[in-house]
Amino acid sequence: MNNMTTRLPALFLGHGSPMTVITDNPYRASFAALGKALPRPKAILAISAHWETQDGRIHLTAGDAPRTIHDFGGFPQALFDMQYPAPGSAELVDRVAELLGEDRVVRDESWGFDHGAWGVLQPMYPATDIPTVQLGLDRTLDADAHIAIGEALAPLRDEGVLIVGSGNVVHNLSLWRQSQGTQPDWALDIGRRVVAAAKAGDHAALTRFVPDDSAAAMAINSAEHYLPLLYVIGARLPGDEVAVFNDDVDGALSMTSFLVGNATLLEGVVQ
Repeated sequence: MNNMTTRLPALFLGHGSPMTVITDNPYRASFAALGKALPRPKAILAISAHWETQDGRIHLTAGDAPRTIHDFGGFPQALFDMQYPAPGSAELVDRVAELLGEDRVVRDESWGFDHGAWGVLQPMYPATDIPTVQLGLDRTLDADAHIAIGEALAPLRDEGVLIVGSGNVVHNLSLWRQSQGTQPDWALDIGRRVVAAAKAGDHAALTRFVPDDSAAAMAINSAEHYLPLLYVIGARLPGDEVAVFNDDVDGALSMTSFLVGNATLLEGVVQ
């Protein structure tokens, strides 16, 4: 891909409930403002909590028009009616394969854009005209390997590609209903530690938790909503700041979001 003079940030966006995308709320508003504030990407690489693979390879959405996936139930019809018909990008898929190694990559036409991806991209880029590729989470990898993939993908940021991870630092649906409307000490604790480690570039503090760390165990539990953050942290380049916004906790769910890069891009985006 051709180089651009403007380095794009890398983003981790707390996506929360699918309802975020169709309701008037500060999180959706911040995503919309981000889309206007950032330099326009040539392409987007999205890493969502909702695409997990187990075959030891990195899956990438292939094809000219990946489908919109409605991977949820029990929500209003308006959510199921939403489409995100952004074009795919064979050029970006080929570039990711070049960076990661062709033997590690699967061009996957069975997947598309799930709600972890389109739920944050639709408010940012409602015209759906930016070529987009989604990257799957290879669950055979350990946490350090996910960071290493982010490091390998970092050059994309100087090539006009916006890297967007979508998940939640704290995500425990089995505890959420009983804790909704509260701010549990354990959720606030792990949130503070993750923010501090991300800003300090302390990868070990983000990937290695002691066995009796109950806060981490409850927040990260099945891990799929946490892992996209590691790609964004891995994509940090020398001189980058780590800025935090939407740093809210509702029971066993947090919306904490990160911008890795030039923090001034958030001016006017968050209050």
